[in-house]
Amino acid sequence: MKFWDHQHSARSETRRLLLAFALAVAVLVAAVHGALVVAWLLMVAVLPVHLPFPAGFLAVNVGVSLMLVLGGWWVETSNLRAGGVKLAQRIGAREARPSVSHAEQRLCNIVQELSIAAHMPQPQVMVVPRTDAINAFAAGWDASDAVVAVTQGALDHLKREELQGMVAHELSHLHEGDTRLKMRLAGMVFGLELVYNFGDEVRERRGLAWLFGSAIMLAGFAGWLAGRMLKAAVSRQREYLADARAVQWTRSRDGLGGVLRKVMAQRRDTPAGYERATHQGLAHPAVQHMLLVDLPGAGAMERWLDSHPTLAERVQRIYGRSMQPLALTPVDEPPEAARRAGTVAPGAVTLASLVDPFARL
Repeated sequence: MKFWDHQHSARSETRRLLLAFALAVAVLVAAVHGALVVAWLLMVAVLPVHLPFPAGFLAVNVGVSLMLVLGGWWVETSNLRAGGVKLAQRIGAREARPSVSHAEQRLCNIVQELSIAAHMPQPQVMVVPRTDAINAFAAGWDASDAVVAVTQGALDHLKREELQGMVAHELSHLHEGDTRLKMRLAGMVFGLELVYNFGDEVRERRGLAWLFGSAIMLAGFAGWLAGRMLKAAVSRQREYLADARAVQWTRSRDGLGGVLRKVMAQRRDTPAGYERATHQGLAHPAVQHMLLVDLPGAGAMERWLDSHPTLAERVQRIYGRSMQPLALTPVDEPPEAARRAGTVAPGAVTLASLVDPFARL
């Protein structure tokens, strides 16, 4: 896997998509004004008198549109600032208990080791119990409230090397600021949706208001759809970036690659929709785009707006070729002792030194 090339490509594509997102907001504001102009001209055409445009027509249209978009972005972003731990608890996750579970001790050791090696603060480790699906997510606005949560299914079926690949992927999201970026984009999409909702409310008043409300709804829906598409595209690029960095940090394709191949096998051998049915928390809108692997879409529109590349595409990028699913087997590894905080093995080469040549000094 040419992880350097993949990381550079993902970052470049993210910048282009974010520029397109800003352009989509500008186009939405212009579209709302244009739709209201057309609605005004249609109203004048059916009335027996000539009515000029009201004073400040352009300024009011642009101002109200921006107020809805930016206000909705601020409100939604403020709600998401509650912190990664509270978000994880909202979907049923709990703090890891290394003292009572060998699997959770191994997970805590891995998170600690990778955090030290990557020279980044260690996030809170949490577990999503009673969830057989192999999955994980990272959340948090900054290092003080960062969290990495792993499902019970991942602890039961992933070997240490695979669990390292999964954790490295999630730590990459925290390292690159993807959790903040995704929450900001989610807030902006919510703001775009408010324009559509505002048009719907105006439309309910009937009469001429129905005409103007319909115009706002049409422009708002187009803007919301463009925002959702761009948000999903940005999210897919950040998944590619996290995959590449996980391979780089762990120096193993079989770590994260084995996780994705086991998910392929799990989904092949279980009924469709079992992940949504067995644990509703993973389907929460606030966390679904943060998952290691997103839940299978229920309809064509959901698959079209997927926030993650397909498993086959991600495996293809990691291995350079298509790979078959990997059979699920219960993990049978010896218990691990707790690691002392702030230590690494003597003479060990840190993962950060593989990225920064001065990290060893």
